[in-house]
Amino acid sequence: MMTTSNSLYRYRQIKSAIALSLATVATVIGLIFLVWILWTTLINGIEALSPRLLTEMTPPPGEDGGLANAFMGSLLIVLMAVVLGTPIGILAGTYLSEYSRGKKIGDLVRFVNDILLSAPSIIIGLFIYELVVRQTGRFSGYAGGIALGFIFLPVVVRTTDEMLRLVPDVMREAALSLGIPRWKVTVHVLYRAASAGILTGVLLAVARISGETAPLLFTALNNQYWSTDMSGPMANIPVVIFQYAMSPYDEWHTLAWAGAFVMTAIVLLLSVGSRIILSRRGK
Repeated sequence: MMTTSNSLYRYRQIKSAIALSLATVATVIGLIFLVWILWTTLINGIEALSPRLLTEMTPPPGEDGGLANAFMGSLLIVLMAVVLGTPIGILAGTYLSEYSRGKKIGDLVRFVNDILLSAPSIIIGLFIYELVVRQTGRFSGYAGGIALGFIFLPVVVRTTDEMLRLVPDVMREAALSLGIPRWKVTVHVLYRAASAGILTGVLLAVARISGETAPLLFTALNNQYWSTDMSGPMANIPVVIFQYAMSPYDEWHTLAWAGAFVMTAIVLLLSVGSRIILSRRGK
């Protein structure tokens, strides 16, 4: 019996060592590609990485400039998506977690949300093009914000649902046993317990939509000038990078690489920040 136990223990140790080794190799490969991407964008765009990148407008061919209008446009469009998607996503996730347990409607909503979560972004862009752009007769920042909001929404719904499900039922039962209304239990107990996870989901959703290009090509399009009017075409970093990278001008290529580096760094910081918030809350 002792020999059998020792053999089984060694077998499990070997399996654990193999799994750990494969996970370590996969992590190292991922880090190598991440550093490679950052290094490539930095080297190719270093000439344009200066304060001028954030203070000057997109230049005409053959001249120097920056991406200030594109950064502002992306900020406004993403902010609109966050404002639209966050409350709806949190409320929908709360409904799935707290009010649809054991109901078929909950399973149906989750199924639809998973479809929306995995839908190609270009399909969403075409949908908003037909729904908003063709009806209004023009491209606009509002249409871009709505398109990104559709991509943003399912991430928040899924995260809120999962985070609320992780809250122990004993907390719900203890609060309800005191006679507290269910909505107050949700707001003052469950949301506080799951706040770090929900915030993490919002940050990951922002990182998810920050670099989307296809939906904005069909909705916000582009604008060479400084504009905060979201009722018309609006400059944004993803489309500017796409157009400049496809152009024959070296100055535009450098700006495209610099914009790509800044956007990659922002997405990386958002992802790392969300993980830090979640890990601190867990501790």
